[in-house]
Amino acid sequence: MPTIGTQFSRLADAAAREGQLHVGYLEALLAAEMEERESRAITRLLHEAKLPRMKTLDAFEFDRSGVSAAQLRMLAEGDYVTKAEPILLIGEAGTGKTHLATGLCVAACRQRRRVRFTTATALINELAEAAHANQLSRALGRWKRLDLICIDELGFVPLAGTACELMFQVIADRAEEAAVIVTTNLPFPNCRR
Repeated sequence: MPTIGTQFSRLADAAAREGQLHVGYLEALLAAEMEERESRAITRLLHEAKLPRMKTLDAFEFDRSGVSAAQLRMLAEGDYVTKAEPILLIGEAGTGKTHLATGLCVAACRQRRRVRFTTATALINELAEAAHANQLSRALGRWKRLDLICIDELGFVPLAGTACELMFQVIADRAEEAAVIVTTNLPFPNCRR
């Protein structure tokens, strides 16, 4: 309990000055420890999410985008993650799809959910390398532990059939247990066989 170790003396002095009972002091000490643990857990989850940049929905310019701020704030509450519903963000390059997806990922991390952000190309490369090294099951297992998967830039690069199959496997394996956010500038990504 590192926070208790660093704060007990300061909080004891404050409790003595304010005439707090031992129970009040102990309550403040434990609250500080819990608050610090919560903060560290969220920081760890944000790090593990591998976000390209730390962007929140609060920093998004809804006025210029035409995107419904109310709808995104509702999504940020995380009900879609609980229900394992997919989110598809479609728009031209530079319209803020990645910012919105990142903001939803940050919101999910703050709700203590396990999140992973990747581009479609990076996901396919990771899985192809794992398959080549006979480690595909292990790589797929890492994706199975997540509550939210965000795949950015789907459709920016044409994908070969094997690449589509690998990506489909990640999404299909998580379909009923994890939410998926996909950003694309095409309504139907270009997968070739």
